[in-house]
Amino acid sequence: MANRTGDLVEPVQEAHKLDVKALYNYASAHVPGFPLSPSNITLSQFGHGQSNPTYLMEVETGGAVKRYVLRKKPPGKLLQSAHAVDREFQVLKALGDNTKVPVPKVFCLCNDPTVIGTAFYIMEYLEGRIFVDPKLPGVAPERRRAIYRATATVLATLHSANVDAIGLGNYGRRDNYCKRQIERWFKQYLASTSDGKLERNPKMFELVDWLRKNIPPEDSSGATAGLVHGDFRIDNVVFHPTEPYTVQIGLETEQLGKGLELIGIPEGIPSQAEFLAEYCFEAGRAWPVSEWKFYTALSMFRGASIYTGIYNRWLMGNASGVSRGRRQYVTENKAQGLPKGSGRFVPSKKIQELRNRLIKFMEDHIYPMENEFNKRAQSDLRWTIHPEEEKLKELAKKEGLWNLWIPLDSAARAKELIFNVSENAYFDAAHDRLLGAGLSNLEYGYLCEIMGRSLWAPQIFNCGAPDTGNMEVLLRYGTKEQLHEWLIPLLEGKIRSGFAMTEPQVASSDATNIECSIKRQGDSYIINGTKWWTSGAMDPRCRILILMGKTDFNAPKHRQQSMILVDVQTPGVCIKRPLTVFGYDDAPHGHAEISFQNVCVPAKNILLGEGRGFEIAQGRLGPGRLHHCMRLIGAAERGMQLMAQRALQRKTFGKLIAQHGSFLSDIAKCRVELEQTRLLVLEAADQLDRLGNKKARGTIAMAKVAAPNMALKVLDMAMQVHGAAGISSDTVLAHLWATARTLRIADGPDEVHLGTIAKLELQRAKL
Repeated sequence: MANRTGDLVEPVQEAHKLDVKALYNYASAHVPGFPLSPSNITLSQFGHGQSNPTYLMEVETGGAVKRYVLRKKPPGKLLQSAHAVDREFQVLKALGDNTKVPVPKVFCLCNDPTVIGTAFYIMEYLEGRIFVDPKLPGVAPERRRAIYRATATVLATLHSANVDAIGLGNYGRRDNYCKRQIERWFKQYLASTSDGKLERNPKMFELVDWLRKNIPPEDSSGATAGLVHGDFRIDNVVFHPTEPYTVQIGLETEQLGKGLELIGIPEGIPSQAEFLAEYCFEAGRAWPVSEWKFYTALSMFRGASIYTGIYNRWLMGNASGVSRGRRQYVTENKAQGLPKGSGRFVPSKKIQELRNRLIKFMEDHIYPMENEFNKRAQSDLRWTIHPEEEKLKELAKKEGLWNLWIPLDSAARAKELIFNVSENAYFDAAHDRLLGAGLSNLEYGYLCEIMGRSLWAPQIFNCGAPDTGNMEVLLRYGTKEQLHEWLIPLLEGKIRSGFAMTEPQVASSDATNIECSIKRQGDSYIINGTKWWTSGAMDPRCRILILMGKTDFNAPKHRQQSMILVDVQTPGVCIKRPLTVFGYDDAPHGHAEISFQNVCVPAKNILLGEGRGFEIAQGRLGPGRLHHCMRLIGAAERGMQLMAQRALQRKTFGKLIAQHGSFLSDIAKCRVELEQTRLLVLEAADQLDRLGNKKARGTIAMAKVAAPNMALKVLDMAMQVHGAAGISSDTVLAHLWATARTLRIADGPDEVHLGTIAKLELQRAKL
C-alpha cells in the first residue's frame, strides 16, 4: 500500500524544534499569498528521509487550511559541502520555471541562520501517495508497471533538461563527474569514521581502489553531462492520489554529471532491462552496457558512504529521521503502522489512540443509551429516530471518530472528484473529517471490532451496513455528479441507504438467478421486479437504493447484471412490509420487501455501465464481508465479558458458576476460538490491503465462515450462563445472537464461501 504524504509526519523532534513565531514573520513577508492573520500554525516533521529536516507547516484561517513544506539544514556540525539547501532551491526553481519536470513550486530561500537557526527554503505542499515499499504490495500488477514506467519517465525528463537553457550552465563542473563522486564520497566516508566514531570497513577501501581504476573514458570529457538526482528512489517520488503518474520528485542536492545512476529495482516488476529500456526510450540515449558494472558499483559505494554518515549523525543526535536511523526501515510494518519489535498484528500508536478514544466514547455515550434506544425500537415510535442519536453523531464527528472505514485510496479519489483539492494546498477541515482517518482495512479492523460490541454503535460513527458498502461503491465507481448528489449526504450522515439485491422468488445466493429487469428506454431505465431483505430501507432517512438487476438477459452469464441508483421517492417504488429476524424488526433501520413497478430513473444513474454489476459486487462485498466479521469479533467479546461477569456473580449448587469445571472448560474453548478467528480476520484484512480483493478472496471466505460460527458459539454459551435472562430482551445477548445467525446467510451463505475455499485448495493441489 501507499502512504499519503500527510501520513508521514510526526511531532517535531526535540533536536529540530525551531522558533515558529520567527518563521511566521519571515514567511508572511516573503511567501506570496501567505495568510497574514492565521488562527493557528501547526508544525510537524516528515519522518521519512534522512537528509535535511523537512517540515509540514499548516496555517489555518477561517476554517481553511493552507499547507507548506519547509526544508532546512540539520543543526550541529555537518560534513563539508553536505546539506546544501541553497543548491536544492536553485535547481527546483530552475526546473519549475523552465521545464516539465514535476517539482514543487518554491517560494523563498533564507540564508540567514538567525531566523530559525540554519538556512531553509519554503515550497508548496502537494497531496499524493508515497510507496515506501518498492515491491508495491497491494497494487495490481498492471498498476505496478505503470507506476514504474512513470518513475522511469520522470527520471529521463530530469536528465534531458538543458542546463544552459534553464540557467544552470554555471551550476557546477561538467567534466570528471565520476572521478569527483568517488573522491567526494570516500572523503565523506573517512570523515564519518574518523576519530574513532565508527569502525572502518576494509572492503570500502578495496572498492574505492577498483572504482578509481575503472572510470569510463567519457567521464573526462563531460560531453554527456546533465542534471543528476542525488537520491532517486521510488519512495522519493510523490504520485498522484489515485493515478499512476508523478506529481513531484523529492530532490537532494543536484549535480552536473552523468545522466544515469543505479535505481533499486524490485525483483520482477519490471526487470532491470525493461526499466532501462523504458528510461532509454524516454531519454533518447543508449544503455551504457560496457560501463554498467562501474555505475552499479559507484552507486553502491555512494549509498554505503551515505548510510555511514546517517548512522554517525544519529549517534550525534542530529539525524533527520531518527526512527529510521535507529533501525532498518521495515516497509511492511510501516505500511501497517507497527512499532518496532511488535508482532504482525499489533496496532500502531495512532490506532491504539483511536481505539482508546472509541472505547471511551462507547462507555460514556453508547452503552448508557442502549436501553433507551431499545425502548423506542419497541414502541409506537419504532420507525422514527431517537433525538439522542443525531446528537451522538455530531459528537462523534467532533471527536474524529467519523467515517473511519474509508480506505485511503477511496478518500483520495473523493478529494479529487468532489472537493477538487488533489493539487491544491487548501482543504477545508470539515471536509477532511468526512473522509475518515486514512486507515487501511487492517487498521480499521481494530476499531470496527469495538463498534461491533453494540448493535447501535456502527451507525453513530457512520460505519454501519449497508451504508459503508454503498458509499464504497460510490467512492470507487460513482461519477462526479453521483458523488455530489448522493455520496456527500451519506458521508455527512444526513441520509441513509439500502442495497436491493435479494429476491423472494429465486435463490439469490446465486446472483445469476436475479430476475429484476432494468430496461433502457431513451434517456431513462425502467425497473420492474421485487426485492426483499433490503436492509436500511425502513429507515425514514433512507433516500437512495443501489439496485442490482438485469439489463441484458441474453448476454454472457456474468454480464447480464447491472447496478443502478434509485431514489426511494421515485414513483413506482413501494415499500410493502418490514421483515423480522427471529422476531426482531431492527427498527428504525429495518429490512424491507420492496416492489418496483415501472420505476423510471435517469440513465445517468447507472453505475460504471451496463453489464458491470458483478464487477461492482465483488469490489463491494470483499470489504463489506470483512466489516461484518470484524463486528462479530466485537459481539463475541461482549458475550465473553457478560458471561464472565455473570459466572462470577451467580451461584448454583453451592458455588459460583465460575467454579464449576464444565464452565471453566467451555469459557477457555470460547477464548481459543475467538482469538483464532480474530487472527484469521486480521490476516484477511492484511491480504486485502496487500494483494487486493481477488487474491484475498480465499482468506476472506474463511473469515466469513469462521466469524459467525464462532460468535454463535460464544453468544450461545453466554446465554446459557445467563439462563432465562439470556434469551430475553433484558440483555443484548439474544439480539446479538440473532444478528450473528443472520450473517451465516447474508453476504453469501456458508456453503458458497466453503465452495470458494475448496476450489482454491484443489487448484493449489493441481499445481
